[in-house]
Amino acid sequence: MPSKNIPVYLFLGFLESGKTKLIQETLEDPEFDDGNITLLLVCEEGEQEYEQVKFAKPDNVVIKYVGDKSEFNVANISKWAAISKCGRVMIEYNGTWMVNELYSALPENMALFQSLLTVDSNTVFIYSKDNGMRGLLLDKLAQAEMVVFNRADVVDSEDKKIELHKLVRQASRKSDIVYEFNDGTVEYDDIPDPLPFDINADVIEIKDNDYGVWMLDCQNNIANYEGKTVSFLAQVCQTKKAGPGYFVPGRFVMTCCAADIQFIGFPCKYDGYEKLHDKEWVRVTAVLHMSTNPVYKRKGPVLTAKSVVSGLKPQNEVVTFS
Repeated sequence: MPSKNIPVYLFLGFLESGKTKLIQETLEDPEFDDGNITLLLVCEEGEQEYEQVKFAKPDNVVIKYVGDKSEFNVANISKWAAISKCGRVMIEYNGTWMVNELYSALPENMALFQSLLTVDSNTVFIYSKDNGMRGLLLDKLAQAEMVVFNRADVVDSEDKKIELHKLVRQASRKSDIVYEFNDGTVEYDDIPDPLPFDINADVIEIKDNDYGVWMLDCQNNIANYEGKTVSFLAQVCQTKKAGPGYFVPGRFVMTCCAADIQFIGFPCKYDGYEKLHDKEWVRVTAVLHMSTNPVYKRKGPVLTAKSVVSGLKPQNEVVTFS
């Protein structure tokens, strides 16, 4: 396996959301050309076709169409990269495929460098209220470094911008949000995102309904919590996966609908863990450090309990990321 990491540029979005147009414009830009051959994997064919002759360096781009998800795997991508002798990869990802399936299909010598999501403003309000489409949309929003709402003339009020801002923030607190209007002008979202708790307090108090926000911010900005003491209400999960001396305090979090509810928590070292009952409610006060634990392949957030006391079952057992 080559030791060189090949950068991967990931373009997310549903059919006719503007992915092809964005990739076309990117490859037409002479400043994007770095002399390397670009392998463009097209996993979804829309009405717009690529005009390779307009690329800044047409001969430096190899386009491979992937018609079926079963073709999108480590062996094939490695083969296509070797044949093309590419120095970077661009992927126009199919909007109906989950993003975690992409990560398992990338060869070890490829690393995600940038991810962008294009969203059609004419359909996003409909999709966000449909359970099936909302799940697919939030899956892409969670992975995008930048979200581009194109055809944004329909986003014609502050209330609509706030609605879209909240939609993005339900999946990610780190994504940049851009509105692209029909005349080609752009506007950047500048709505502030204050956290509902004080990360500089001696003890960071996480209110019951803010657990999902805290977990999402931990995932995006874990360094901000290194060595900090946090206090939160959680359910006990007794699992051997965390290792002896550990339990996992967590909550059930819903991304978009009941089908997406999952238990999320961090392993917690606690001398009295054996006395805790599975699924009981407790108030945990603990110090967070990045450390090793059997639940992680590498280092991850690990808690060391200062105290674990009985807690009252909250009114809402399931929380959200917003």
